[in-house]
Amino acid sequence: MFWVKNLCLILTGILILESHACAQKPAAPPVSVILDTDMDSDVDDVGALAMLHAYEKRNMARILGIIVTSDEKYSAGCTDAINRWFGRKDIPIGVSQKDSLRTFSRYTRQISERFPTRFTTNADAEDGTALYRKLLAAQPDTSVVIITIGHLTSLARLMTSGPDTISPLNGADLVKRKVKRWSCMGGQFPAGKEANFYRPDPASTIICLAKWELPVTFAGWEAGNQIVTGGPAFKSQSNPNSPTYHAYDLYNGFAGRASWDQLSVLEAIEGTDPYFDLRKDGQCKVAPDGSNQWISLPNGLHGYLSIRSSVATIRERINMLMLGTRNP
Repeated sequence: MFWVKNLCLILTGILILESHACAQKPAAPPVSVILDTDMDSDVDDVGALAMLHAYEKRNMARILGIIVTSDEKYSAGCTDAINRWFGRKDIPIGVSQKDSLRTFSRYTRQISERFPTRFTTNADAEDGTALYRKLLAAQPDTSVVIITIGHLTSLARLMTSGPDTISPLNGADLVKRKVKRWSCMGGQFPAGKEANFYRPDPASTIICLAKWELPVTFAGWEAGNQIVTGGPAFKSQSNPNSPTYHAYDLYNGFAGRASWDQLSVLEAIEGTDPYFDLRKDGQCKVAPDGSNQWISLPNGLHGYLSIRSSVATIRERINMLMLGTRNP
């Protein structure tokens, strides 16, 4: 049995070496993120923001700032309240609109009134284009991931902005220098018409796609629609004092909601494996009415997600991150 003993010693040594190598392997640096959200009509924006904070607590993400692309009066206040709940009252917030504001959300006013926030209305927040430019100008080259989970008005304004005291670069050149890639919740694939692309100004979507010269991954409506989160299981495990809990309760009483926005955050921070396949054999083209189709003329930059793993696996991952109370 001498050889058996030696073999066991050898295998033990290999395991120790492998364990030591894994321990010495440096962790990936956190992803530097600017989130562009329409925190208003749907509640998946709340879930997506909660996920980003969970990633930040795990040192997987770093939230540089948030652009609120909405004319909803309390959307910036709600966003700030969520950030403060997660201990990040310092996150800068810019808005796309400060006047002609409306009140239509099922949860933003209640969240901004129930929890501390620095904004009475969106009129108190910074201009979104100026903030976009400040955030990008302050970062190392090719280091920022932009995540858009709303319509593209603010991103289009950034792309068409001119040089100023913030940066001598125009918007398109500033993006090209500072941004690594874009994760976009928008479109319907291989063809369709989705709200983030056509609401309220489809011209913004056309501008963004025409001027964007970096990789972009689209999480289409059809992908997120399969993953329902924020339902009864989420309620049973959630902190009833959190703004995430209250937003999902106010929205539909924890009936659950499709995870359109959460898929973009999941992909932006964790990548495609093991959850998604990324189709890159074409490019996204948008019509004047905001409808889109995937055409078979690859440009090497566009890709869209399809579900690879089970729906249950992705649902459980998103719910866990929205809870923000467990390790990965």
